[in-house]
Amino acid sequence: MRYKIPRSVLVVIHTPQLAVLLLERARWPGYWQSVTGSVESAEERLRDTAVREVAEETGLDATRYALADWGIENTYEIYPQWRARYAPGVTNNVEHVFGLTVPAQLPVRLAPAEHSRHLWLPWREAAERCFSWTNRAAILALPGRLEAARAP
Repeated sequence: MRYKIPRSVLVVIHTPQLAVLLLERARWPGYWQSVTGSVESAEERLRDTAVREVAEETGLDATRYALADWGIENTYEIYPQWRARYAPGVTNNVEHVFGLTVPAQLPVRLAPAEHSRHLWLPWREAAERCFSWTNRAAILALPGRLEAARAP
C-alpha cells in the first residue's frame, strides 16, 4: 500500500466580492471544505499540488487565475477515520494555505468519488459551514488578505 504524505495544501477559491467555493465530501455528508489534497511525492512543489488538486476537484485551471501562496502552515491532528491512509504512527499533517481568486462564481466539475455537492457562499457563511478549523480560519482571514493585496 502506498501511504499518503502528511503534507498537504488548502486552496480557498473565491471571487473578488468574497464569494467562496465549498465542496461537500462524498463519503462524509455534511463535511464542507475548500479544495484540499496531499502532495504526491517528496519532490512535488506545493504550488504544483495546489494546481493539480484544484483541477482534480473542480475542473478549474488554477494557472489561469491568481493563485497566491499565503505563507501559512497549519499543523493539525489527522482525524482518526482518515489515519489508515498514512503510514503507521503518523498522526499529524502540515497544511499549506493558498488563495485562488477567480473573476466570478464559475461552474465547477466535481470529482464524484471525492465530492457530492458544491456551493458558492458569502465568506462568513462559508466559514461557518467548514468542519475544519484551519479552513474556517483561512476563510475568515480572506477580507484582510484582499485588502492588503489592493493597498499601494
